[in-house]
Amino acid sequence: MSDQRESVSVIGLGPMGQAMVRAFLKAGVEVTVWNRSRGKVDAVVELGAKPAATVAEALDANAVAVLSLTHYAAMYDVLGSATEHLAGKVIVNLSSDSPEQARKGAAWVRSHGAEFLSGGVMSAGDNIEHPASYIFYSGPRAVFDAHAELLRPLSPQEYLGVDDGLAQVFYQALLIIFHPWMLAFDQALALIDNSGNDIDRFLPFALRSNEAFPYFMNDFAAAAKAGGWGDRAQLVMMDAGAQHIIDASEEAGVDAALSHTAQALWRKAIDATAATGQAVPVYRLLRAGR
Repeated sequence: MSDQRESVSVIGLGPMGQAMVRAFLKAGVEVTVWNRSRGKVDAVVELGAKPAATVAEALDANAVAVLSLTHYAAMYDVLGSATEHLAGKVIVNLSSDSPEQARKGAAWVRSHGAEFLSGGVMSAGDNIEHPASYIFYSGPRAVFDAHAELLRPLSPQEYLGVDDGLAQVFYQALLIIFHPWMLAFDQALALIDNSGNDIDRFLPFALRSNEAFPYFMNDFAAAAKAGGWGDRAQLVMMDAGAQHIIDASEEAGVDAALSHTAQALWRKAIDATAATGQAVPVYRLLRAGR
């Protein structure tokens, strides 16, 4: 049995890139790193990573390079200076972007003779060791299978299919849920605080209510497959509920912009229902794109 260690290059050392380097090192994988700012490189070199002076050097060091960048435009900027070093390599881009940008990026990488996988990292912040963390992958199955073991230290893997954009479809769909949740929770905490109440007293109730979310997700998913949730009476009820949220927030001096946006969607569905004479759920309006 060979005792040769597996190795990988990591390009981009933001919080997520640094977490990936630590995970690889912890698993005994040799890691070569590159980042624009030297300070971040020095931080992981102290942990055992090897520094690369250039992107070309990072590509040359290993067969597989994992990218953790802000978006796909950064990939062109970073790899564009070393395209002649891409042939025969495997680029695993775990950066966030739209599905179409992932597809275009995959085609660009392959045009330079490299293989490509797209990924979306679902994690608790940059804590990729959290039990709830995992990574979506998409791209050629053979490429994923060939390198799944090397990538395993990063998080549990969910391979979705050959479409290069598929990982970003699922990843961005989950972020669609997460972003308004973050804003809504901030609004709720602001209401508690501005009303002179204790956030710590409120938190257990917020956690308790969260236990019902799987029920609603299952219910709404089933409704979506049938055209969407909400007849006219339910839409009117949600409009009224949104107004109560707006009133409670604004009485306490809290910005209710998010709730106004939600109410506008409920009202659009009510208007569409009145115009067509049949229920037009918000889901149907969202699918129409306007």
